Amino acid sequence: MPKTLLPDGRPAPSRIVSSEHLVSAKSPELSEFEYGMIVAWHGFSRWMMRCMAAAGFEDMTTIDVLVLHHVVHRESAKRLADICFVLNVEDTHVVSYSLKKLLALTLVSSHRKGKEAFYSATREGREACLRYREVREACLMPGFSGAADENAHIGDLARLLRTLSGRYDQAARAASTSSL
Repeated sequence: MPKTLLPDGRPAPSRIVSSEHLVSAKSPELSEFEYGMIVAWHGFSRWMMRCMAAAGFEDMTTIDVLVLHHVVHRESAKRLADICFVLNVEDTHVVSYSLKKLLALTLVSSHRKGKEAFYSATREGREACLRYREVREACLMPGFSGAADENAHIGDLARLLRTLSGRYDQAARAASTSSL
């Protein structure tokens, strides 16, 4: 790929991307963003598993941690479909397997209403999430100032991520029906 030049003829700074062949002239920054997402996702995944291990549950995967936290969220019973929807997981089998693991660990319980199974956090599940929160406060939060401008910037980034996730989901649907 040819070097990009700035308007004054100097070479543009190198971009940090995972796949230079995917860089688009329309938005080279998108490739930088994608690499940032890759690195951030793996760091975040590693963090969730190690934080949960420090809270006392060593054999939980990233999806197990996410499912547990969502089941605990707002202390209301949740259906498999609702959990998948909120976590944006297409494969219900992945979440179903996770729920079986959490049931075996007695972190969640289930009950039926008609043909539907509903999952709720047990006392042990809520306590595990509180221990996770304690580890999070001790290990992650000291890196943040709590200043209003920092929190506003984090909020802006969160909104941007949700917007871009919608674009990626839309592109995924288009790709699955495309015959290029």
